[in-house]
Amino acid sequence: MKQLIECVPNFSEGRDMSVIKAITDEIEKVEGVKLLDVDPGKATNRTVVTFVGTPDAVIEAAFRAIKMAATVIDMSKHHGEHPRFGGTDVCPLVPVANITMEETTKYAHKLAERVGNELDIPVYCYENAALTPERRNLANCRSGEYEGLPKKLENPKWKPDFGPAKFNPRTGAIAIGARDFLVAYNINLNTTSTRRANAVAFDIREKGRPAREGNVVTGKIKKDENGNDIWVPGALKACKAIGWFIEEYGIAQVSINLTNISITPVHIAFEMSCQKAQERGMRVTGSELIGLIPKKAMIEAGKYFLRKQQRSVGIAEDEIIKIAVKSLGLDDLKPFNPKEKIIEYVLENAQDKKLVDLTAAGFANETASESPAPGGGSVSAYIAALGVSLGTMVANLSSHKAGWDDQWEEFSTWAEKGQQLKDELLYLVDEDTRAFNKIMDAFGFPKGTDAEKMVRSAAIQEATKYAIEVPFKTMQKSYESFEIINAMVEKGNPNSITDAGVGALCIRSAVIGAYLNVKVNGAGFKDKKFLSDILTQAEEIVSKTKKKEEELLNKVNSKISGS
Repeated sequence: MKQLIECVPNFSEGRDMSVIKAITDEIEKVEGVKLLDVDPGKATNRTVVTFVGTPDAVIEAAFRAIKMAATVIDMSKHHGEHPRFGGTDVCPLVPVANITMEETTKYAHKLAERVGNELDIPVYCYENAALTPERRNLANCRSGEYEGLPKKLENPKWKPDFGPAKFNPRTGAIAIGARDFLVAYNINLNTTSTRRANAVAFDIREKGRPAREGNVVTGKIKKDENGNDIWVPGALKACKAIGWFIEEYGIAQVSINLTNISITPVHIAFEMSCQKAQERGMRVTGSELIGLIPKKAMIEAGKYFLRKQQRSVGIAEDEIIKIAVKSLGLDDLKPFNPKEKIIEYVLENAQDKKLVDLTAAGFANETASESPAPGGGSVSAYIAALGVSLGTMVANLSSHKAGWDDQWEEFSTWAEKGQQLKDELLYLVDEDTRAFNKIMDAFGFPKGTDAEKMVRSAAIQEATKYAIEVPFKTMQKSYESFEIINAMVEKGNPNSITDAGVGALCIRSAVIGAYLNVKVNGAGFKDKKFLSDILTQAEEIVSKTKKKEEELLNKVNSKISGS
C-alpha cells in the first residue's frame, strides 16, 4: 500500500500573496504531492502550508519550497507576532499512512542534510527527529528567535545539526522535524458559557488547572517551595484545550488540539468530554473537525463505537466511517463529507479509473471487450474477493444471530479478517492489470542502439517478474481465505452454510486461475531459479487448495443432509 506523509512548513510571510504563491507553485510542480491548504496570517506575518504525498515526492517538494523561500523572503525585514527564526521557520513531517515514525524521521534527516549542504542554511532537527534531547522541544531550538541567532550560532552548544554555523541575515535558520499528526477538534456544548466550557477544557487537557485552596474556582492558587504554581493534571495526555464561544453557531465549544492521536485518539477525547460535561450539568451535542484527519483515526473511532454496541467491526470501510461520523456528531453543525475531510480520500485522483469501482455489469462488459486487460489474473483476484466476502457475510450474520450474543466478538474478529483479505484481493484485481500494462510499456522502449536494447531487455524482465509475483500473491491471499470459510462452515450460522460453500468454490477457482497466470507470465523469463522456486510454491498451494475445497464441501453437504 502507498506510503503517505504530510508536510506542514511555516513560512515567515503572511501578507504578500505573490511571495506565498511563488513558494506554493514550487510545491505543486512536484508529481506525487497534493497541496491541501494555504493559511496566511497578517498579524503573525506567517503562512502555514499543508501538503501530502509519497515520501520522496514530499521531500523534493519541501526542498524546492525552502529554496524558493530563501530567494523571496528577506528575514532582515521581517516583523510579526509569532516566534520565528527563519524564512522557512519550521518544516515538520508527519506520518499519515503505511509509514512509521522511525521511517518518517529518516526522511526528515534526509531533507535536513540536503537543505544544510545545498542551501547553506543552518538546520536544527526537533521533535522525533532531534539528534540531542534538548533540541526535541521546538521552543528550545528557536529560543532567542531571529534577533538572537547570530550570538546563538557562535555558541558551540548550539552548532546546527546540518549546514553552516554561520549567520545568514536573509535566510536565518530552519527547524526540520518529525512529529505525530495534530488534529484540531472542537466539542460542541449545549451552553453559551465560556467559563463552563473552560472548566471542561481544564478537566481534560494534559496541563490541567492550578491547584487551589478551598474553592476550586476562587480559592488561592497553591504554590510549591520555590513559589511556582502547583498544577493538577487533566485526564488526557497529548491534549491541549480551551473553552470559547462561537458567535456563528451561538454555542460554547471546547477547542482541542490533539498533538498525538496514537496516545489520545479523537474518540477518547470525545468520550471524556461527554463525561466531564455531564458531571457539570451540560451535554455534548456533537463535535467539529478542523482541517483534515487520517483515515485510520476515523476507522478506529468507528470500530470503538461498534464494539461498545457489541456489533461486528468486520464491515465495509464506508459503513465504519459512517458510524464514526454519527457517533461523534461530526454533522451536528454542518454536513460532514468524508471525501473532503479524510486525507486519503482527498488525495484520490478522480482520473485514476479502477476496475473495482465499476458496477458488476460494467466489470463484466469491460472483461468481455476486445481489450486484453482485464484478463484471467484480474478475474481470479475478483472471484477470490467474492469468495472471502461470502465467508465474511456469514461471520457478520453469525455475530448478530439471536441467542448467540456471547459469541459476537469471536465472529466479529473473523469478519474483520475477512474484510482485510477482501480489500487486499480487490487491490490485486487492478494490480494484475497494471502488471500487464508494465510489460506492454517495457516492450515499447526504444531498441536501436546496443545500450537501448539492454535497457529495454532489463525493463521487460523486471516487468515480467512483477507480472509473475502479482498472481502468485493472489494465490497466497486466496488460500488464506480458506481459514475464514472453514471457521464459518464449522461454527457459523447454519442457515448460511451454503454461502460458505460457494465461497470455497470461488477460492478454488481463484487459486487455479491465478496459477495459470503465474505459469504463462513466466514463459520466457530468464531467471530460471526464481521461476522454479515460485512455481514449486504455487503448485503446492494448488494441491492444498483442491484438498481443502473437497474437505469443506463434504462438511457442507453433510450438514445440509443432516448426517
